[in-house]
Amino acid sequence: MELRSPLVFKVATEDWEIDLIHQLNHKTFVEEIPQHHPSPNQRLVDKFHAENTYLICLSNRKLVGMLAVRGKRPFSLDQKLPHLDSYLPPGRSLCEVRLLAVDKNFRTGQVFQGLLALVWQHFVEHGYDMGLISGTTRQRKLYHHLGFIPFGPLVGNEGAQFQPMYLSIESFEAGVRDLLSTTSRNFQRATVNFLPGPVTVSRTVRRAFEQPPESHRCDAFMAEFQSTKQQLCQLTSAQNVEILLGSGTLANDVIAAQLSLEPGRGFVLVSGEFGERLADHARRFGLNFDICEFPQGKPFDFTVLEQKLAEKSAAWLWCVHCETSTSVLHDLTDLKELCASRKIKLCLDCISSIGIVPVNLEGVYLAACASGKGLRSFPGLGMVFYHHPIESVANRLPRYLDLGLYARHQGIAFTHSSNLVHALQAAIRRVDWPQRFAELTETSEWLRPKLREMGLNLVGSDSETSPAVITIALSSKLNSSKVGGQLQEAGFLLSYNSEYLRRENWIQICLMGEFTREKIVALLNHLNRICFRRAPSHKTGQDAATSNTAESS
Repeated sequence: MELRSPLVFKVATEDWEIDLIHQLNHKTFVEEIPQHHPSPNQRLVDKFHAENTYLICLSNRKLVGMLAVRGKRPFSLDQKLPHLDSYLPPGRSLCEVRLLAVDKNFRTGQVFQGLLALVWQHFVEHGYDMGLISGTTRQRKLYHHLGFIPFGPLVGNEGAQFQPMYLSIESFEAGVRDLLSTTSRNFQRATVNFLPGPVTVSRTVRRAFEQPPESHRCDAFMAEFQSTKQQLCQLTSAQNVEILLGSGTLANDVIAAQLSLEPGRGFVLVSGEFGERLADHARRFGLNFDICEFPQGKPFDFTVLEQKLAEKSAAWLWCVHCETSTSVLHDLTDLKELCASRKIKLCLDCISSIGIVPVNLEGVYLAACASGKGLRSFPGLGMVFYHHPIESVANRLPRYLDLGLYARHQGIAFTHSSNLVHALQAAIRRVDWPQRFAELTETSEWLRPKLREMGLNLVGSDSETSPAVITIALSSKLNSSKVGGQLQEAGFLLSYNSEYLRRENWIQICLMGEFTREKIVALLNHLNRICFRRAPSHKTGQDAATSNTAESS
């Protein structure tokens, strides 16, 4: 019994895949269905080749199935049926699917089903709600079973006749979920990451990470380590930074350890999940502090805060700059001015703000950051920024949490990961930060109104939230876990699984990593259909879309 390689369904991108498409096109529409004259090189290049998107099925490096999607009018059917639109339901966003071909040895239905699942995905991502095909008359029963509606007279020549048909996305969706569930493990479909971390990293960062590991004591690594620290300080206007082998939680533990050395009482500001976590850090270190709590999803009320500080003097104040759980971005300038006026040492969790918005840490006593969010590198490095001299306190703090021990050893107190440092260096090197911040703001200002136009409720006002964290409060008719799960099935990773998000029935779109506007539009179309069962309303390019066809011209 012949063992076959697993089937892989994908969009054709490689030159060798395109060549195989031309070969299968010739084999199907010249040798099997006599539509075209034979070619000496046994390749048939479609006349719309430059405009086609090819959805294909591979078995190892053998092309076993394909179809072409094209959204530009006139369609091939426009040339065969005068007044094509008169046969079709009005008000539809149309596309045409052509060149459906499956190798004779693979016509068991699995390849065809997988290609159809790819078509559905393409429908939704590109905003199409109806596909046109010219289906071979040999497979009328199959097309009817899948919901295709025939219209108009047959087209083509004797021996190669086709029935024009259309398929609405509503009919398509009725059966496509089963197709996706049975073929999804074979899809070579890259998920689109809209998580707050880990984020999608660039190819440059991945290559830097894949370098052979180096000793943390070798000269080359130490030089790159110091260069990375210098660039981080330049980004934040901080005098010093220590890079720790651990997450942002470790960075906050180090801040808590430093605060345990401070005399006097402090304040922890809480307005969401991550403010609560700072309070938990403070409790675990036995810090002497009070909590000043503010409404979730709202910025700090500085009038109330000033009253609290007037009632109880404070030596330090610790808060989150960007409260990721609600998207709220607190005013750093006001925080610094308030603390400076009262000679209070300001400590910040900047894990979700550095690399996202301009962050000036001048006047900030201690600040935490992490590599796997706005800096767009791999998770695994925490950072603590500071300006003042720090001494090691051997009898007071654990070695790993002693910031002064790092400072004494030029930042490399313990074994470090050269791979993670190489990746971080690649992520922040030669970044045009003003442009990065401007692009994030522009994307957020474009995206938020579109979400509201769809009927979704956003947490926080646009002027008081991070451009990279958009929190959506779903209606009681929707379940955040189900919506997030359906989006994940479609290839979109959103934040929805955290306990605090499930509790509020919230989902989040985060723009911290690498992304394209086209992928955001695709996400909007999926979100629109999942939440409201409406036809896609957002386009990514031309006004037409995809379709299924078994004819060549």
